[in-house]
Amino acid sequence: MSLRLVGIAGSFNRPSKTYALVEHIAGLAAESYGLATKVYDLKDVGPSLGTALSRSELDQQARTVLDDIVNADVLVVGSPTYKGSYPGLFKHLIDLIEPNELRSKPIVVAATGGGDRHALIVEHQLRPLFGFFMAHTLPTAVYASDRDFVDYRVASQALSERIGSVVDELATFVPSRKATLQAAE
Repeated sequence: MSLRLVGIAGSFNRPSKTYALVEHIAGLAAESYGLATKVYDLKDVGPSLGTALSRSELDQQARTVLDDIVNADVLVVGSPTYKGSYPGLFKHLIDLIEPNELRSKPIVVAATGGGDRHALIVEHQLRPLFGFFMAHTLPTAVYASDRDFVDYRVASQALSERIGSVVDELATFVPSRKATLQAAE
């Protein structure tokens, strides 16, 4: 049985650079380690998120996404940057997770923004957020600005190299596909 990677992009826009970034990272990790993947955005969570004060108030669609997030073996979490931070509804989704549900889970943190001014969101907003959950945020964080994309696809060599580094860091938590195939022989 494959380990499960879930990506969550804290964006409502479609198409979305944040979703494209999360999907790109998840795809490379799946290819490298043979992970089963699912990527969501806030539209997938649905409208009940905005009115729910607890998990029990979410509709089935939102509960399914939240359950997939907490039951994943690996997370790729990406956020668009609005005025130096993540969007409120993205934070509200994370607030509905119990602290012990992400404990020791490897998490790739990523963010997108219009320019370099927002690059510190990964270190000053996302890493502390998941530190509260005692999750393992990987050492390399990924930030991408508008210039790193062409037609909602990763187009920057520097960004690709950074993504490659963080995917390599997952090896600490996930056996490589090659090692898994060798063990099966």
